Amino acid sequence: MRTVPMPADANANGDIFGGWVLSQMDIAGAVAAGRATRGRLVTVAVEAMTFHRPIHVGDLVSLYAHVVKTGRTSVTVQIETIVNRRDAADEIKVTEGTFVYVAIDDDGNPTPLPDE
Repeated sequence: MRTVPMPADANANGDIFGGWVLSQMDIAGAVAAGRATRGRLVTVAVEAMTFHRPIHVGDLVSLYAHVVKTGRTSVTVQIETIVNRRDAADEIKVTEGTFVYVAIDDDGNPTPLPDE
């Protein structure tokens, strides 16, 4: 997933709010987890979250998510956030985290993952 943060996403120092980054990671993780659940899912935990470097307004933000574990109803996804600064060609890893999602039925109850 790719996006560019705007001035409304920044704090007074010009760095992007951590909550904005967390929400983008949650979206990217849900896309990856959705391939395993093939239906509704909810985020149940952020097991780990590390902020290595700040994100700035105008950075090209790329999020990479991959499933690292599946359970009976749950999917664990590792997510990395990489940026390309406007004035540099190199990529910088700015955050990484491990998110857990659970498949749910129409009533919001956990439901087993479908057979592969």
